[in-house]
Amino acid sequence: MKLSIPTMHCGGCVKGVTHAVEKVDKDATVRTDLATHEAIVETRASEADILASLEKAGFPATVR
Repeated sequence: MKLSIPTMHCGGCVKGVTHAVEKVDKDATVRTDLATHEAIVETRASEADILASLEKAGFPATVR
């Protein structure tokens, strides 16, 4: 899934986003682009679970 994460601005944010996704699916793949504030997540977890984990971690996201 392709996500827009407006609050992702730095390397620390990338780590936080990755950690939030991996809390839901430890085998997920997360590719980020700080310039566009987007992430591509490959996961078996549900979209709702990923979005909820990101929200809880302080990185509210929307699906693109």
